[in-house]
Amino acid sequence: MLTPLLTAVATALSLLIVDLVVPGVDIANFPAAVIAALVIGLINGSVKPVLSTLSLPLNFLTFGAFSLVINGLCFWLAAVLVPGFSVHGIIGFLLGPVILSFANTFINKYFAEKNLALTSGDVKTQGELPSR
Repeated sequence: MLTPLLTAVATALSLLIVDLVVPGVDIANFPAAVIAALVIGLINGSVKPVLSTLSLPLNFLTFGAFSLVINGLCFWLAAVLVPGFSVHGIIGFLLGPVILSFANTFINKYFAEKNLALTSGDVKTQGELPSR
């Protein structure tokens, strides 16, 4: 139950990082980032597989580089649908999803490590031997 919420928060925080790092990506506030995170998740789950399947021959010819364009289209589509989130220019279109992916990976990894430490109940140090 907590995992989808943490995923949405991680993606929203990643979008705020993208807003700071990538010129051409603008997010008005944190609620807009949360809504954009949810919309990006929905688009990546529904529209992106269709676009990826339709563009498979072109993706094959470009050795996978066309995937950047597909990611950019999905990112831009989310910006069109969410007020307070906008993407302008080719740099925001292509670099925004890449930075979002990197930031999201690190934040999700951080949440996963903290969540495991909280739910395991028994936190051991690296050098500690198991009890007999």
